[in-house]
Amino acid sequence: MKFRYHFQKVVDLKSNEKTQAEWMLSTAIGKLQTEEEHLIQLLNDRSNLIGIIQSATENTASVNSLQEMQRYVHHLDECISRKNSDVKHAQVNVQRNQTFLNGKMVDEKVWLGARDKAKINFQQEMLLREQNDLDEMATVRFAAKAGRAN
Repeated sequence: MKFRYHFQKVVDLKSNEKTQAEWMLSTAIGKLQTEEEHLIQLLNDRSNLIGIIQSATENTASVNSLQEMQRYVHHLDECISRKNSDVKHAQVNVQRNQTFLNGKMVDEKVWLGARDKAKINFQQEMLLREQNDLDEMATVRFAAKAGRAN
């Protein structure tokens, strides 16, 4: 007789939910990394532009040119501010997905534990049945020998 867990479909569902939560977390982490990379690029662009402005100031650049570069610095500052907000939202999303995954992992572990316990009980029951069968066979043999001896 083979072990069959009556709630195996629930166990499979819980495993699939955990896998899906892992994918969601992976996607959220990828999004966070992308946002962080964009932020770094914006910060680097701003830093480079500040260096260009300082160099242009020393080389007596036109006022219009300096104003145009300053407007672009202001634009980059706004982009950096928005990107910081995007990074914070992505971090919150990663944390939310991590919490969700942790819940799914616990859920799966509970169901796997229940299945393992049911399997152990099944195996113990099978061993007990085998032992009872062996005991019955021994009793029948003993009774048969005792009947022949009389």
